[in-house]
Amino acid sequence: MDAVTLTLVLVIVLALFFDFTNGFHDTANAMATPIATGALKPRTAVLIASILNLVGAFLSTEVAKTISGGIIREDQIASDLFPAIIFAGLIGAITWNMLTWLLGLPSSSSHALFGGLIGATIVGVGYMAIDFSVVLSKVILPAVIAPVTAGVIAFTATKIAYVITRRYDGKPDGRDGFRVGQIFSSSLVALAHGTNDAQKTMGVITLALIAAGWQSASNPNPEPWVIIVCGLTIALGTYMGGWRIIRTLGKGLTEVKPAQGFSAETSTAATILSSSALGFALSTTQVASGSVIGSGLGRRGSIVRWRTVGRIMVGWLLTLPASGAVGAGAAFIVVRLGFWGILLDTLIAVIIVTALFLRSRRNAVTASNAMSEVADSGAAVKVKRNPPPTRRQRSVAREEARRLAAADAAARRAAKSADSAPGDGAKKGPRR
Repeated sequence: MDAVTLTLVLVIVLALFFDFTNGFHDTANAMATPIATGALKPRTAVLIASILNLVGAFLSTEVAKTISGGIIREDQIASDLFPAIIFAGLIGAITWNMLTWLLGLPSSSSHALFGGLIGATIVGVGYMAIDFSVVLSKVILPAVIAPVTAGVIAFTATKIAYVITRRYDGKPDGRDGFRVGQIFSSSLVALAHGTNDAQKTMGVITLALIAAGWQSASNPNPEPWVIIVCGLTIALGTYMGGWRIIRTLGKGLTEVKPAQGFSAETSTAATILSSSALGFALSTTQVASGSVIGSGLGRRGSIVRWRTVGRIMVGWLLTLPASGAVGAGAAFIVVRLGFWGILLDTLIAVIIVTALFLRSRRNAVTASNAMSEVADSGAAVKVKRNPPPTRRQRSVAREEARRLAAADAAARRAAKSADSAPGDGAKKGPRR
């Protein structure tokens, strides 16, 4: 096996491992809410998510074509160097994914991939090999617009849900029917995740195949075997659960009512599916978080913890440069040492992943304890246990107060009349 073929094989293996980490990293986006509200049991939730991720992988390839034929200018990179650059970028993405998974932080796997590829390409080739117009239009702008859009949709949906069901204002469990709706809405989010995130690994593998000359550059569509393998890999990663991320998001979602969860999930699914159809490789994590915040603002009595939201947003801002820095460092080794640099990068990546995994075993998080001893880093929304009354409740309370006041006044008048009657008879005296 020559160096180019071996490099291509390593790229495919590493890309599939990234796909696996993407699966368990983003399970929480679809299933943290229904698990927290009791709509689905943990194992049932991740099984549904894994199946629908697999189905979603076959529904669209627009995002894959954005990566395989848009962000990086293949004609600016030598064919023998291109697979090594992709390899270095994947190391940056996987390192960031594993680190944030260990910390239980809901970061963006998508931006980790883009950052790693961009950093590796800049160091290995130069700025001219990056199409920054595509990066801006299909990566940066969606990252800014999509969470806001999802938040506005979730805010509106939550308002409508509570207006329609306002007759249940006096019944704390009167909206439990939304738990049934959450089964469908969270399933739709999982399906949407497959149409977007599974495509990114397909695009990377297709990019590597084009660079190695194994696929024509005029056809950026992923091969059928690539679609099948990537779909199965992300489904397997999803089934593993990503319980650390679910635990983090679960802290902020445990007190969110089913109506809010249903609204947030519906908003997330609608945003992701629309973006997948347009080829926007957005972050499902950011969309899901924006939906949760919007649903929190839409429910009377909810408080959004903006300080925590700020910390999460700082993590999002660090994802691109942090993964880009690691990808750039890996590319520097490749450029300096050639094929031996690829082997050295492989060894370093195996050591990092193994060390992070062994560190995670010290305080393992599983389906049995994911919703206990929850972390504080994801507590984005908290609902008051005794929220202020709604407009209808205030109106009913005022009417009741007026009725009680009228009854009290009538009682006082009757008592006064009863007290004065014997006195009048005594004053007049008996009649003879």
